[in-house]
Amino acid sequence: MTFQLALCQMMVTDNKKLNLSKAGSMLRQAADKGAAMAALPEMFNCPYSNKYFREYAEEGEGQTLEFLSDIAKELGIYLIGGSIPELDDGKVYNTSYSFNREGELIGKHRKIHLFDIDIKGGIRFMESETLSPGNKSTVFDTEFCKVGTAICYDVRFPELFSSMTLDGVKLVILPGAFNMTTGPAHWDLTMRARAVDNQLYFAAVSPARDLAGSYHAYGHSCVVNPWGEFCGKTDSRESIVLAEIDPDYAEDIRSQLPLLKHRRPEIY
Repeated sequence: MTFQLALCQMMVTDNKKLNLSKAGSMLRQAADKGAAMAALPEMFNCPYSNKYFREYAEEGEGQTLEFLSDIAKELGIYLIGGSIPELDDGKVYNTSYSFNREGELIGKHRKIHLFDIDIKGGIRFMESETLSPGNKSTVFDTEFCKVGTAICYDVRFPELFSSMTLDGVKLVILPGAFNMTTGPAHWDLTMRARAVDNQLYFAAVSPARDLAGSYHAYGHSCVVNPWGEFCGKTDSRESIVLAEIDPDYAEDIRSQLPLLKHRRPEIY
């Protein structure tokens, strides 16, 4: 059964109320265009910066979770709510919440791999100065197919997505905010590689690029099909990417090029 997926590449500000309003507006546009499933970017309710994560963090069923649940139910869509800072027992996590058409929570993913990097002549960023890591993979069922979620830097670790594929996932949705050093170099390449390696649809949704902000996201939200081709893509500006997802196509590719059958895990 095919369905429309929408990626909402929104501009994120330092005003949480304004961010939620913008997300709501873009999700309603996506639903009006026929999307049955939609996704928001990484840290969509606050600026992507260590100095903001704890300040904007929400504990339990806070304002943002209530908003996500309500709008998923209102629009009758599956919603991958990007990610937000989550406060739990004094620790802050980068967490993605997913909801079904009734607004019920069906998936919660805490970013497993923290973005601690220092690129010569590029950028230094240490998420571990503020955030704590998650410790599990996240997969949930829909009437269309099994869906896996991960967050940004998680994409650099292929084993995570191999495990999702072995669990029957046909679509991975990755809220992510690559920067202007890693984005031009690796965004397209990495998303296509994960799709080809696992013969599934791979969707990556970024914030729009705000040159006036403290963090400049690469943007270029995209959907890659199981053959490694872009079936939806945008540039750095605020926009909505729509793509048709056909889980049967993933099965067709897997039958023609049977990577899963040819695995030899006893050697690896």
